Amino acid sequence: MQLIAKMPELGHVGAKQIAALAGLAPFNVDSGAFRGKRKIAGGRKRVRDALYMAALNAVRRADPFKAFYARLRRAGKPAKLALIAVARKLLTVLNAMMRDRKPYLKANPT
Repeated sequence: MQLIAKMPELGHVGAKQIAALAGLAPFNVDSGAFRGKRKIAGGRKRVRDALYMAALNAVRRADPFKAFYARLRRAGKPAKLALIAVARKLLTVLNAMMRDRKPYLKANPT
């Protein structure tokens, strides 16, 4: 409900734009030759909070998101970074569902 109420752009903009609006897009912290870590910033806090909680639930119960999270953790990514990646993936899937006006269909493992 939080997403529909706080993000009227859902389904009308691209994946990168929707992630930036939600505050889930990684931004550079660079200056000159210095290359810092990428950080999420800005966006709509309530949407980001709702997606974070949904991501926590998804990595425990939804197989595709659980596998994605596990793959990131095996690759050595920190737990919170992997959770934010899952939240962004959830948002991208929801954006595509709204754009195409279709329900969620789990991808066939091949």
